[in-house]
Amino acid sequence: MNYTLNQLQIFLKIAQTKSVTKASEELHLTQPAVSIQLKNFQAQFDLPLTEVIGRKIYITDFGKEIAKTAEIILEGVEKIKAKNLAFQGKVYGKLTISIVSTAKYVMPYFLARFMRTFPDVELEMHVTNKSSVVSDLENNLVDFSLVSLMPDTINLERFDLLGNRLYLVVKPGLEIPKTNDAKKILEQLPLLYRELGSATRLSMEKYIKTKNISIAKKIELTSNEAIKQAVLAGMGCSIMPLIGIKDELLHGSLNIVPLEGLPIETQWSLVWPSGKKHSPVVEKYLEFLSEEKDRIIKNHFSWHEAY
Repeated sequence: MNYTLNQLQIFLKIAQTKSVTKASEELHLTQPAVSIQLKNFQAQFDLPLTEVIGRKIYITDFGKEIAKTAEIILEGVEKIKAKNLAFQGKVYGKLTISIVSTAKYVMPYFLARFMRTFPDVELEMHVTNKSSVVSDLENNLVDFSLVSLMPDTINLERFDLLGNRLYLVVKPGLEIPKTNDAKKILEQLPLLYRELGSATRLSMEKYIKTKNISIAKKIELTSNEAIKQAVLAGMGCSIMPLIGIKDELLHGSLNIVPLEGLPIETQWSLVWPSGKKHSPVVEKYLEFLSEEKDRIIKNHFSWHEAY
């Protein structure tokens, strides 16, 4: 056999994504290049690694065993590189993080200094929805994920980063009842919702159910940014994470409406499957966070803590 580390990496990614197209995208290769390497890798085995039914690729039982071994080999190679650089006083490796869309206002601040301090570290950050984040965790595709509500389908370990607060926000000038009674306000105004499954929506729905509120008109949008723009346009009100509306509050283009029972408080946490063995670079990053978290919050999120 004469397979290469590149072929092992490509086959492992195909096995993880169950798609040549997705594997090529994540590896930043062309689809034909990935297909050729898969063909060359397969040619070295008597048993099939994959089978195609319709337009979908499936990994055979034999292929799954080869993928497991490929993962072990590639992890070993990364450890060799890391140890080599460690003896030179360097930190080497790759951080892979999956975050929900609203977390883009949080995660970069907890990464910037680490990436500057350790220039040999590579970063791959997927900004996606909650269901994809949970899928990444379940399939062990990332080192960790940043979430504001803990998924209840997986046993996870966590590192808390920052408090998350959700408030009712409106466009200045929007006529609302002069009261802090949530029922009287929310039963008269159109309410903008995130998509089903999002942590913000789950928090909103729990609050509304607790208050026994009947929503007058419900509008659903699929991102925090879309919700914010709709509120700015005067389409209605929404319960939004404070972290995403800093500039709008500062410039007075959005107002927080005091309501009984608000803010809703959750926690931005890095999570990973219980028992997961971290690579040296991940261990170094968690060590960095333990030392630097308070400083980062003071320098970049003191405005958030004041609300």
